[in-house]
Amino acid sequence: MLETTFLDNNAAMMENLKTIPVLESFEEQELNKLLEMSKIRKYRPGECIVEEGLSDTWLYFLMYGKIRISKGGKEVVVLSRKGEVFGEMGALDSSRRSASAHAVTDTVCLATDIFYLEKLTGNEKLAFGYVFYRLMSEILSRRLRHTTEALVQAKGRINLKFW
Repeated sequence: MLETTFLDNNAAMMENLKTIPVLESFEEQELNKLLEMSKIRKYRPGECIVEEGLSDTWLYFLMYGKIRISKGGKEVVVLSRKGEVFGEMGALDSSRRSASAHAVTDTVCLATDIFYLEKLTGNEKLAFGYVFYRLMSEILSRRLRHTTEALVQAKGRINLKFW
């Protein structure tokens, strides 16, 4: 992996972030805060980005490339759209990683260290935190809805009872 230093006041990256759909609700000041907590990380095919069972505070936004998410060695999904987010669960609740993420192709991610959210104070913490956690709740809600649909379909195929 290759990585930059933290991206404080990086104008080129700011313009790039503005093109990511999940970050549309962020204002420029909030995007600057995000950059202050972030690094660009480049991965080669096959490199591990997140390892299942380990703990860290990094959240990832896919800038380009492909990421394979796997659980217990079984593929769950392949991410390939700019702006897709992964690593959010472990970063948000400080639990061990529930899945692994590996680069499938040459891949670039914006890696954000959620640990720095705790260092914000006052109105800055309230404003940025609100937008950030709203974004995370929307992502998790969408994924839960998708998982529920998949569970219902699987239930129908094997006639499993739940709840």
